[in-house]
Amino acid sequence: MRPKSTSSTVATRDRILNTAIERFTRTSYEQTGLRDIAADVGVDVAYVHRCFGSKKRLFAEAVRAAMQPADLLAGPAGDLAGKLANHLFSKRVRRRPGLDILICSLSSPEASPVVRQFLQSDFISPLAEKLDEAPTGRIALITAFLAGVAIFRNVLRIAPLLEAEGGELESLIANTIGSISAGATSPWREPTLKELLSEPIIKALMDADGVDPTALEAMLRRIIATLTNRFDIASHFGRAT
Repeated sequence: MRPKSTSSTVATRDRILNTAIERFTRTSYEQTGLRDIAADVGVDVAYVHRCFGSKKRLFAEAVRAAMQPADLLAGPAGDLAGKLANHLFSKRVRRRPGLDILICSLSSPEASPVVRQFLQSDFISPLAEKLDEAPTGRIALITAFLAGVAIFRNVLRIAPLLEAEGGELESLIANTIGSISAGATSPWREPTLKELLSEPIIKALMDADGVDPTALEAMLRRIIATLTNRFDIASHFGRAT
């Protein structure tokens, strides 16, 4: 029997990897066997072992191939926040199987360490390095934030998050990523008394007889807090009153 050519071996290896990705997106790590994958491809299970060494190594390569972190992190550092946000909303980006693998493997005691190591070495560390050595704690928070939004939007299909590409939510997510990576606090700050009293009507109130400036300031701050909590935030989810 003639040995397989290099190109044939590579093609078969790729078919094994693609089949493994399909299997791991549908069933858990424990429920996915190398024999099942080999049978789908039409090769002997020993050949799968020769190509990948073990089920855990095959799973690790499947995760990396499905996630494609290098594509997500390509480009100038200044564009990354917008690019990562757009990835969640763009119609041009087909839902990647990596998200499904992540969901299927979260509760697996064998697979979850592989996913954790992948996220640390292939996404969090490279992203931190690209963003001028930003603290990994911030980058891990960005990673968790993106994963949560992706699951709520693209898997659970939560209606308020199904906004079209280029909308307010995409911009809000990009700004949030930028703020976290820079270590910035909320862009909203408590206004000074001078700012609160800058409008002509408020000035008129201040000049009126019998108005207590301290009480008026307290009332204005309560109004601002109410608007912030009930409109600026809640309106994104259709609950503003």
